[in-house]
Amino acid sequence: MSPIQVARADSIVRAALSVETSGQGFFEITRDVLRFLEKAGARDGVLLLFLRHTSASLVIEENADPDVCVDLVTALDRIAPADAGWVHDTEGPDDMPAHIKSMLNGVTLHVPVIGGKLGLGTWQGIYVAEHREAPHRREVTLQFLGSCAEA
Repeated sequence: MSPIQVARADSIVRAALSVETSGQGFFEITRDVLRFLEKAGARDGVLLLFLRHTSASLVIEENADPDVCVDLVTALDRIAPADAGWVHDTEGPDDMPAHIKSMLNGVTLHVPVIGGKLGLGTWQGIYVAEHREAPHRREVTLQFLGSCAEA
């Protein structure tokens, strides 16, 4: 175990991030999140991300090889195919599978912030996973709790 470090959480900083999707797929928002932390003057604490939708999700995934995201879309389609005879189809055949995929992945993330940087692994990035076929505008709430640089 590494030495225990203590930081005083004296700030709560919040913003909303609007993400335009072009249909089903993974849309990396890591750079947007880093800009938020920089503008907030974040030092040490935790970043909370919350997606305000039920047919998209938030994930931390590999960001080195784009084929990973292609394969993840394929895997999710196998788990919840559009043609499975779902009862809920009011918004189209891709809506119920989108809800299932969102439930599996989740709509919240917690990421440590250390010295103003995301505590992600070398190949990790933060993504909005769009589960609908049509383009959408998705809203992600970003909230940093921790210590910030003096203004």
